[in-house]
Amino acid sequence: MSSTHLPREEPGEFVFYHYDPSLAAAVIFIVLFSISTLLHLWQIIKLRAWYFIAFFIGCIFEIVGYIGRALSSTESPNWTTRSFTIQSLTLLLGPSLLAASIYMVLGRLIRLLEAEHLSPIKPKWLTKLFVLGDVLSFLTQGGGGAILARAKSMSDLKLGENIIIAGLAIQIVFFGVFIFVICLFHYRIIASPTNRCHSSNIPWQRFFWILYAASVLIMIRSVFRVAEYVMGSDGALLASEVYLYVFDAALMFIVVAMFNVFHPGKIIQREDKSVLHSEDNTSVDLYSLNARPSASQA
Repeated sequence: MSSTHLPREEPGEFVFYHYDPSLAAAVIFIVLFSISTLLHLWQIIKLRAWYFIAFFIGCIFEIVGYIGRALSSTESPNWTTRSFTIQSLTLLLGPSLLAASIYMVLGRLIRLLEAEHLSPIKPKWLTKLFVLGDVLSFLTQGGGGAILARAKSMSDLKLGENIIIAGLAIQIVFFGVFIFVICLFHYRIIASPTNRCHSSNIPWQRFFWILYAASVLIMIRSVFRVAEYVMGSDGALLASEVYLYVFDAALMFIVVAMFNVFHPGKIIQREDKSVLHSEDNTSVDLYSLNARPSASQA
C-alpha cells in the first residue's frame, strides 16, 4: 500500500509537495513532449540516427515524469509515494539521457569535418569519456533518488539529497568540460578550417550554436536542481512549482524541440551521401582517364 503525506507537516517531517501540483501545467507538457517525442522517433527511423535513441528515451522520461505530476495533482492533499517517485526520478534522470546523445553529436561533427587533429580530445575517446561521466551521474542520481523515495527518517532524506547533489555535480563538471571542448574546437576549426569545411555546402556552424544552446540550457537546469536540493525541502525553490516549470520543464522542452528543427541526422546523413557520390564520380573519372587511349597510341 502506498504511504501518504499530508501537506501540513509536523516539524522535521518530510512532505512530498508544499503546494497542490497543477494538472493543467502537467497536461500541457505531456502534450508538448509527446508531440516532440513522436517526431523524434520518426526522424530517428527516417534518418537512421540510431545514436539518438538515448535522446528519444530521455524524451520518454520527460513524458512519464509529467504523467506522474498529473497523477499527483489528482491526489491532493494525500499524495502517494508511487506518483511522487515516478515524477521525481524520471524528471531528475531524463536530461542525462539527452546529454548522452549531445556528446555523440559532437564526435560525429568532428569526424564529418575531418578535423580530428583539431579536437582537444581524440574523437574516439571524446564520446566515451563524456558518456561515461553521464552514466556515472545517472547512476548516482538514480541511487540518491531511490534512497529519497524510500526515506523513513530525516537522516535518510538528507542522505538521498546529498547523493543526488553529488550526481548533479558530476553532470555539471562534465558538462562544463564539454562546453570548453566545443568552444576550443570551434575556435580552432574557424582559425584553421579543413578542406571539408570549404567544400561542404551544409550549415555545420549552425549546429555548433545548437550544441552551445542545448548545453547551456541543460547546465542551467542542472544548477537549478543543485540549488533546489541544497536549499532543502523547506527552501524557496520547492515552495512553488513555478520554478520547476520555468527552469526544468520549459528549458528541456526547448532542447528537445531544437533538435526536432535542427536534427543532426539531417546534415550527417546528407553529407555522408555527398561523400559517397563524390567518391563514385571520382572513380568514374579515373576509370575514363585510364581507359582513354593516349595520343601516341593513336
